[in-house]
Amino acid sequence: MKQTVIFETITFDPPLDIIYRRLGYRRKTTVLAKKDRDTIDRAIDMACTLIHLKGAARRIAVDQRDESRVILEGGTVFAGSRLAALLRDCDEVLLMGATTGNDILDAVAADTREENLSRAVVLDATASEMVDMALDWITSYFNNLLRREGKRLLKRRYSAGYGDFSLDHQRSFFDLLELHRIGVAINDRSILAPEKSVTAVTGIVHGGNRE
Repeated sequence: MKQTVIFETITFDPPLDIIYRRLGYRRKTTVLAKKDRDTIDRAIDMACTLIHLKGAARRIAVDQRDESRVILEGGTVFAGSRLAALLRDCDEVLLMGATTGNDILDAVAADTREENLSRAVVLDATASEMVDMALDWITSYFNNLLRREGKRLLKRRYSAGYGDFSLDHQRSFFDLLELHRIGVAINDRSILAPEKSVTAVTGIVHGGNRE
């Protein structure tokens, strides 16, 4: 079993089109007054100064699998027929996690208390999209490494709480990824904190294999 890789800083430009879409706009086609567009852009810029993306990832071999579960090296069991189907050709998986940190959430809470709800919504949307894109960043990082081995990641990834892959598996992600090292905690209901913290698993396949 390989060691956890910690990314203390993850940086990239904000995905403006995606953030606007999350807000219900099409950035290049929705008619917005310049004043309104400038207000949104300033809020996105503010969010980016408050988002401190960190991540963690770990490659783990698949020990056994059947139609309803995948057993990883070390004994961790991921139960779920859809996940098992996704990973049916994979002898190895990549677990990954990312977080925005607390500063952005404190700003959202402050704006909400002060009834600056328009900006709070933009800050929240920016944080959600940025932390999801941090997983894309980690995926790209590992694809570059795997290419040297003639391997790559599946394009799809799966998160605990999706479909029949129970949220209870979040504890396994937390432990295997050592998420405490990037400032993430977990409660007895398997909820991560800070709120804008995400995890996912995807499969590793040889270059010519299926998507």
